[in-house]
Amino acid sequence: MPEFSTPYPDRPLSLVQAADGESLDTINAPDILERLRTTAVLVRGFATDLTSFNAFAKRFCAVSVFNESPNRLVLDGDNNIQSVNLGSEPFPLHPELSREPWKPDMCFFHCIDAPQSGGETTYCDGVELLKRLPQNILSALENRALLYIQPAGPDILNYWLGTAQPDDVALANPPAHCPYRFRRFDNAVVRYFWHSAIHRTLLSNEAAFGNFLLFARYYLHNDRIPLFDDGNRIPDWIVEAVAAAARPITFTVDWQPGDILILDNSRFMHGRNAITEPQDRLIASYFGYLNGVEQVAGEIPNPPWRKPHFRPPVPRQPPSAS
Repeated sequence: MPEFSTPYPDRPLSLVQAADGESLDTINAPDILERLRTTAVLVRGFATDLTSFNAFAKRFCAVSVFNESPNRLVLDGDNNIQSVNLGSEPFPLHPELSREPWKPDMCFFHCIDAPQSGGETTYCDGVELLKRLPQNILSALENRALLYIQPAGPDILNYWLGTAQPDDVALANPPAHCPYRFRRFDNAVVRYFWHSAIHRTLLSNEAAFGNFLLFARYYLHNDRIPLFDDGNRIPDWIVEAVAAAARPITFTVDWQPGDILILDNSRFMHGRNAITEPQDRLIASYFGYLNGVEQVAGEIPNPPWRKPHFRPPVPRQPPSAS
């Protein structure tokens, strides 16, 4: 039978270790979910391939989402299993797809080939991070929402509004299944939505910090996504304070072939260290919505991404981040 460790004393990770040659079928899913309430989970030593990885992830999330960020391989298009970004640069902390209204509940990462040097996946508990923020930072974030604005090209407008050239009435009255609002600027249209600066975790209902801010500021060098809810830029001193609080509680996973890392995407942010030989590293990803969850705080009623076959069009100039 699998052996479940308690979280390591210095980091929030629970190890699920296989006995001799065990398959993933021997793992009890409720045991994993109970641990995910407070920790990340690393599954190690089991017989794994893409088929068993997909079946394992679907025990938790029968619906997955496609990540349209560039520089990824599609490993199983029918099940939205992709590689992670194939580059070599380090990635700052972020929840997966936090720049969109359909941020998934869970992240599953499966190590097919481990890098010889570097490339460790990093992770940080957003609940603990929030506790470590200085009071002036908390005061600046409490009861605030973050505003995400992106272009809305013809394909996106047609998908959500039913026309590639909506008039002002259509822009002002998006259908109930659409999570965006729209605004016209000269000859261009933008889409936008808000999400709380401080949110509640899915599995433990604790207050947490986790959004696109660090990735946008430190990787994309973009200080316009997200903004504060009133459209003002988030000051550098807030971003720097969040990054400083995260550093001592950011930990790494040193990959071994066959490993599966599971994160509650509402609790943990993740990133990666620089990779010396990126061709040696192949990590599969599956981003899904937890079985039995029909809606979470901040989502529109009856969200379409929690149903099968949700695939919005890829933006003409896709973002270079997850």
